[in-house]
Amino acid sequence: MKDLLLTPDPAIKPAFVRIAAAIREAITSDQVRANESLPSARKLAEQLKTNRHTIMAAYQELIAQGWVTSKQRQGYRVAADLPVQGSRKITDSGDLSERTFHWSINSTPQVPDGSMKALDFSYNFAGGLPDIENFPFQEFKSYMSDSLTRPDIFGLGYGNNNGDGLFIEQVTTYLRRARGITDKEIIAVNGSQEALYLISRLLLKPGDKVAVESLGYRPAWNAFKTAGAELLAIRQHKTGIDIRQLESLFKQHQVRLIYLTPLHQYPTTVTLPITERLAVYRLAAEYNVAIIEDDYDHEYHYQSQPLTPMAANDPLGLVIYLSTFSKIMFPGARIGFIAVDKSLAADFLNYRSIVNHKPNVLMQAAIGRWMEDGALERHLRRTGKKYRQRRDNLVKQLNNYRQQGIALDFHQPAGGMALWLDIKQEAAEIEAYAKARDVFLLGESHFHLLPENNENRYIRLGFAAMDEEKLNLGLARVFRYFS
Repeated sequence: MKDLLLTPDPAIKPAFVRIAAAIREAITSDQVRANESLPSARKLAEQLKTNRHTIMAAYQELIAQGWVTSKQRQGYRVAADLPVQGSRKITDSGDLSERTFHWSINSTPQVPDGSMKALDFSYNFAGGLPDIENFPFQEFKSYMSDSLTRPDIFGLGYGNNNGDGLFIEQVTTYLRRARGITDKEIIAVNGSQEALYLISRLLLKPGDKVAVESLGYRPAWNAFKTAGAELLAIRQHKTGIDIRQLESLFKQHQVRLIYLTPLHQYPTTVTLPITERLAVYRLAAEYNVAIIEDDYDHEYHYQSQPLTPMAANDPLGLVIYLSTFSKIMFPGARIGFIAVDKSLAADFLNYRSIVNHKPNVLMQAAIGRWMEDGALERHLRRTGKKYRQRRDNLVKQLNNYRQQGIALDFHQPAGGMALWLDIKQEAAEIEAYAKARDVFLLGESHFHLLPENNENRYIRLGFAAMDEEKLNLGLARVFRYFS
């Protein structure tokens, strides 16, 4: 792994000292460890949008302090003998260190209900669909072949049911370095939907309350409902959820879980600010509520670095973190993972073994080799650049239609794979019009927990799956509605 998530403190001056402090914090918090490689000066300069000489000055400062070493043609590495061994990140969590989070386990089965399914249209604006046609299948084939040529025989049996050893190791390293998540147990799952089902069956019983974003991800709601849970809608505004109303829900109801998509809120794409994340965490700690953080497309953030996940700053261990390879690779890969507090891991594994001993081991092994070789990061750089260009193209096209007199409103998403468009028209009508012309898109009615809140004026446009030419043709079919 060569990527490293850094959060420089703007109050520290000058710039090279600020960056040196951020790298030192990554080392002392165990985000990056002794002897591990660090990003090159060029790469870190691009990431932090500064010049290479500033980065080199920061590294020289750390070399002088004994935190970093440098060898010709080998780049920068964390020193083998650090000035402070075993340092841990100190979190400003008030009196949370005196508290204990209590898990209540339940596995009462319920009959599941149905879930939405997207059809295969020629022009597909589904919000979470990656560019499958341009996935590097030939490259990935070599890693799949290697997993067959040199298999982990023990892993192919019934042991190791948290996942393939190399896969778990690589995901653990990736989360630590790229997302700042440490001290969590990683469990491989067949995509995030299986994870949601497991969480629901394990932690919920009929009548339990789950707080969810009022506009949100219906398959997650379906998982909670199959466990007999009652869903409570959290109001949303331009920057995310209404914290005061969330607190009111906690006071009025005995809420068991809160489900959030804080980085790119589904479906509106809004990023929940750090202050509001901290407020959510404190409320959850006060009322003993677990948090499910669904970080479904963290890799695709185009303006600055994405905010660190809530799970990275979780002193009580109450955040269950979900992510998936479906957006990176293709949905059919069916590989995702959950990161949970170690006290909860055994219960997850025991319950999961009832319905599915473990996900596809050969696919996990291939992904682990893919990550170990650095090919995943190269793929993310290629797709990240491509998806940003496609986002910019979509924004340009929408601005062109706006200049033609069509009333539209939207904010440019900072990341993700979709855009939330206010068309100021009957969204359901436009959805039906588009589908009749071989164009798939969804109006806002599909995302409301409470149907009475439907303003029927928003549509969600995914931009990742189609190249610019095809996307523009699909848009043209939709916008003929206005002519």
